[in-house]
Amino acid sequence: MSPSSGTYVVFQKVGENDWRVVGEAGRRPGLPARKGRAQAIRDVIGREPFSNEAFAVLQRSEWRNALDS
Repeated sequence: MSPSSGTYVVFQKVGENDWRVVGEAGRRPGLPARKGRAQAIRDVIGREPFSNEAFAVLQRSEWRNALDS
């Protein structure tokens, strides 16, 4: 991962309104955003997600900006 490519933070839904950070993954240059986020989930959990699992992916810079507000 190049320093300028960015990092994704992956969250997993663990309750009705609760999310848990499960890890971070480097953004893969050349992938469109949607495919890049899907790949980040697979990179973090090490497998394909099951159909009953819910994940969210944010760029680390966006998550940190949201914490500042």
